Amino acid sequence: MKQNFFPTIYSLAISLILILCCTTVHAQKKLNVVVAGLNHDHVYQIMNSYEKGEVNIVGISESDANLIMRFKKRYNLPDSLFNQNLPLLLKTKKPEVVLAYNAINDHLAVVEAAAPLGISVMVEKPLATTVKQAERMAQLARQYQIHLLTNYETTWYASNQEAYRKTKANNEIGKIRKMVVHDGHQGPKEINVSSEFLNWLTDPVKNGGGAIVDFGCYGANLMTWLMDGKAPVAVTAITRQLKKDVYPNVDDDATILLEYPEATGIIEASWNWPFSIKDLEIFGQTGYIQAVNPTLLRVKEKEGATYKETTAATLSRNISSPLNYLSALLRNEIHPEQDLTGLENNLIVVKILEAARISAKTGRRVLIK
Repeated sequence: MKQNFFPTIYSLAISLILILCCTTVHAQKKLNVVVAGLNHDHVYQIMNSYEKGEVNIVGISESDANLIMRFKKRYNLPDSLFNQNLPLLLKTKKPEVVLAYNAINDHLAVVEAAAPLGISVMVEKPLATTVKQAERMAQLARQYQIHLLTNYETTWYASNQEAYRKTKANNEIGKIRKMVVHDGHQGPKEINVSSEFLNWLTDPVKNGGGAIVDFGCYGANLMTWLMDGKAPVAVTAITRQLKKDVYPNVDDDATILLEYPEATGIIEASWNWPFSIKDLEIFGQTGYIQAVNPTLLRVKEKEGATYKETTAATLSRNISSPLNYLSALLRNEIHPEQDLTGLENNLIVVKILEAARISAKTGRRVLIK
């Protein structure tokens, strides 16, 4: 009997059209966000995404008239976007998430405004300046069941993600015995950050410290991730003021030693380097992996082997950028557990940084409780 394939082909065509339509609608659905603060220079990342039509900014909370005027002019923003009263702005605009681009000491106020309304928050690194602040933020996030995330540039490095997979999932270099993270540049003033950013970045209260916080947080974040979310046993730190005339109130160089039961972490953070460096070295029982930059890996698998340089695999869309990650997370498309942006990791980061400041001040090894 001759089979009629037309209904089957027709059904397949209809199904394909529906899939394509759904995919297009999903791709076009953009996050609605409120921006809290404009005095962190990382804000240009979200503003540039807005300019490209990748995100809907439904409100901006900022009190500095000069900053408001500057951003209005540069991005052709209407007056209706701005309201310095963040709680009122959130109640009125009802965004999916608040992105905090203000001083680290002000992150708590953002969470206090957003959490009771059930609105998730992503802050720029680190989470808070003190453990007391961080724990209050965590209590609010849990009480109101919101996501409270911390954004690091290095989270979106394909090289770091590949190094993690090679070390943890693939067990290519054996158990981790030592981790070294270098993060730094010539200094915020030397690289010409905005005056508004520089003012709080070099304030020991608003930022919590200098290079020890600004760059020390990266290593603490990555090492907590590599240690499966466990805090170190103890922290020892040394800070320096090599440019006291430039940065009179905060350190500009820090070395932090983290003790784990079976591994050691060394964080080198500085505003004194000849150029920008953000890398990660992992020493295992049998081999070595270095994430040299956002895409390049340097690997030596065993004694006698040659060093191999490879390009890390491209990250999947959901973990390729803060916006893509937020979209996937808020829409329940991903359910991360051990996560660089996650609250549990970043509570430990703040504990490490606070212990490091105490150690640098007292000259003592500080136990983590």
